[in-house]
This record gives sequence, structure tokens and C-alpha cells, in this order.
Amino acid sequence: MNQTLAIFDLDDTLLAADSGSLWGEFLVAQGVLEAELFQRANEHFERQYRAGELDIVGFLEFSLAPLVPLPPEDLQRLRAHFLEAHIPKVIAPGAHALLDRHRQQGDLLMVITATHRLLTQPIVEQLGIDLLLASEPVLVDGHPTGAIHGIPCYREGKVARLMQWLDDGGFKPQRTWFYSDSLNDLPLLEQVTDPVAVDPDPTLAREARRRGWPIISLRQAG
Repeated sequence: MNQTLAIFDLDDTLLAADSGSLWGEFLVAQGVLEAELFQRANEHFERQYRAGELDIVGFLEFSLAPLVPLPPEDLQRLRAHFLEAHIPKVIAPGAHALLDRHRQQGDLLMVITATHRLLTQPIVEQLGIDLLLASEPVLVDGHPTGAIHGIPCYREGKVARLMQWLDDGGFKPQRTWFYSDSLNDLPLLEQVTDPVAVDPDPTLAREARRRGWPIISLRQAG
């Protein structure tokens, strides 16, 4: 296969927000997560992320911990409510047009994200995208244990996971796009034929200008 591949980051790229933070705020509002604990941890991990020093395993374990004691039916109900009430409002206004353009070109579409699959799979489905590489929680009978399976889908881990997916499928795309907002995605942006900075953080914006990469915004339709 020599099909072209368009890859998208999710949080703060196709979404004009961070789905993990929104989910945490939702769990606080539902009484599942203690407000002060969430705020303190969220600020801690946000500082690490912006500095390019995120403890990704620690972050993922923190995000999964409140889900472990929930009865499966409660988790499913809460997730469905969250996805319906909050996600449509934060899809970046220009996201669907960009996705449609790549579909019309015949490109294969994929989302690659550090956020765990329990949260991101249904969001990606809302966007009409079939392929997802995400951090994988360990599940028993479909319910999270709080642990992470395999390589977290973060920084160099995104590159490793994508290369493994390509190798497993015998897929050798002649052209690859990657759209991202974050300095933490520089390792993957450097690997594709067409890197694109989307509403980038200051570090990525500087790198994109230095390297002559396109810089676009999806925060405005069109």
C-alpha cells in the first residue's frame, strides 16, 4: 500500500480544548473526583507538559485512578453524558473542513494522542475517523485497572507506535501529514513529509517559523 496518510493530534488541535482536563472537571462536578486534588495535580502536570517534561505514566495513572472504583455501568453512563454534553462544543470550528479536504484527496485519516483510549475512542468516532493510536489502559472485562499497557503514545512514543502500526500493516505511505499544536510532538513532526503547526504553543511556533513549516488555525471556521 502506498496510500497517503493524514495524522492529527487531538487535544488543542482538532479540539479547541484538552479533553483530559475537561473530563477531570466533569468528574469533579459529578462528585467522582475531589476538586482540590484535581486542581493541584492538573496544574502540576500542565507545568510539566508545557516544559516538555511530562511524566506521562504518572499523568495517565492519575487520570485513570478515579475510574477504577466506579461500577462499569456508572462509568459508561458518565462517559456518555460527558461526550454528549461537552465534546461537540469544543470541536475546533475549522476541524471538519480540514478533515473533509483530506477525505476528498483520498487520504487515510488517523488520530494519534497521548490521552487514553477510553476517553478518546468515542471522540474520534464523533469526528468520523476510524484509525486511532492512543495510550492504552489495561482493561479487565472492559474496565480499567489503573495501569497502562505498552508504550504511552507521547513524544517519541508516538513515533514508535506509528512505526509499529506501519510495519504491522506493511503500509508505506508516500506522503504523510501531521497536524499538531505542541512542542511535545516535534519528534513526530520531524518524521513526516508534511508537518503542520496548528494553533501552536510558543515553542512550536518558533520551530515552525525557523523550519518553514506551515502554521494554521482551526479555531476559526475556514
